[in-house]
Amino acid sequence: MLARVNTIAFNGLATLDVDLQLQICAGLPSFTIVGLPDKTIAESKERVRAALNTMGVELPAKRITINLAPADLLKEGSHFDLPIAMALLAGLGIVPAEEIAHYVIIGELGLDGQIMPVNGVLPVAIHAARRQMGLICPANQGSEAVWAGLKDIVAAPNLLSLVNHLKGVQQLPMPTAKQAPSRTSNLDMADVKGQETAKRAMEIAAAGGHNMLMVGTPGAGKSMLAARMTTILPPLSTEEALETCMIHSIAGELKDGALSFDRPYRDPHHSASTPALIGGGRKGVPGEISLAHNGVLFLDELPEFNRPTLEALRQPLENGYVTISRVHCHTKYPANFQLIAAMNPCRCGYLGVDGQECSRAPKCAEEYQSKISGPLMDRFDIYIQVPPVSPWDIAEAKSGETSAVIRERVIAARKVMRERFIKMGYKDLYTNSQLKGEALEQATVLDNDAKQLLIAFADKMKLSARAYHRTLKLARTIADLQNEKNVSKMHIAEALSYRYVMPSKHV
Repeated sequence: MLARVNTIAFNGLATLDVDLQLQICAGLPSFTIVGLPDKTIAESKERVRAALNTMGVELPAKRITINLAPADLLKEGSHFDLPIAMALLAGLGIVPAEEIAHYVIIGELGLDGQIMPVNGVLPVAIHAARRQMGLICPANQGSEAVWAGLKDIVAAPNLLSLVNHLKGVQQLPMPTAKQAPSRTSNLDMADVKGQETAKRAMEIAAAGGHNMLMVGTPGAGKSMLAARMTTILPPLSTEEALETCMIHSIAGELKDGALSFDRPYRDPHHSASTPALIGGGRKGVPGEISLAHNGVLFLDELPEFNRPTLEALRQPLENGYVTISRVHCHTKYPANFQLIAAMNPCRCGYLGVDGQECSRAPKCAEEYQSKISGPLMDRFDIYIQVPPVSPWDIAEAKSGETSAVIRERVIAARKVMRERFIKMGYKDLYTNSQLKGEALEQATVLDNDAKQLLIAFADKMKLSARAYHRTLKLARTIADLQNEKNVSKMHIAEALSYRYVMPSKHV
């Protein structure tokens, strides 16, 4: 007896076809899985056997062989349980083989026959839609698959109901799409009292997608500001939400199959390892920078992070993706995130505050800030000092602008950028931070006064070519927020005021 089932293997976000083949023949009783299965798949024999027993199905006393083709591709994950079980049921004649031939099947089995959630249902559903096939998946993840546009989804709670559905005995309902509630509904920029300069910088960063570093004493409001960054960013488009949620689905962080249109906000602790932040491990799983794709990555207490971990951010910040190379995998993940970081001016945190400085100031500040390398600091478009909030501002009942008001200006500025990019012929650009090469030159034509100011500052402060171009991008964003067609001297001056300059004899 021979049966075949369609399933998949993962390589990062890529889904690779796997042809699961079953043979039942005469010989000594055995149950063998071949085709480079990992330990999880090898253990699936016992889960499948127990699940079939709950239905009253006993495996025949024959030689059972499961082959996962292509045989030279490493297979990992518990999602092979259900395909193996369905192949056995088809091979035993319990399920019509022709009924499952046009489905991609994934799911983990419990010992009681329940079909349990697995990672990666959304990318598998998109893969099935491209192949014009249906999908069989766990019941509580069916709504996740609906977002891929599939019309034939069988989301089964257990093995028995799935068999009855395929045999026509009962009808499982078609799942419906779910949207996750906004997680930022209780956050608002109006909660932040004082710090008008920081709020202005946040608005510019949000409009242009610029990286930003805040330096200030403890309790000044740096973390509070960063947590509200996503409230002034435009919501994700459907395409961006699908791309972002595919990564979260692979990582097992898409809860209840609900798609979120909130910009991701990730704030890992400073003890995070390099694989946790960048991605990796034995299976090459996505890290925090990929989970923050199309959103914000907030690194609090920046100098406290391991230095090699921080240095690993440099390439993704420039390229918008990360390539993870391991012995068993070579994986590429998108990582187009906006980096917002915060740090104290020194280890004690109170440099420049009368009566609170430690005895080693300002030497301690030099040592503390030197933990951040020049190349990484060069990648921050905006560098601002966040001073302590005065008691008068804290006691003031009057609130500032709400996130909704600021967001409208950000959306308007991004609309101006997008229209310019389309007119220039760059349909894959969305924010000024993505400008490079000829596109940057076309978008930022300076008058003579603005050019002379920028050149003079760059020459005196020894700005790198990267810093020079990032200043141009920032000035372009400031002009767009004011709906100005040209970049003027005023815009360049404000952009330069946010520029970090390495301490030298010129300062």
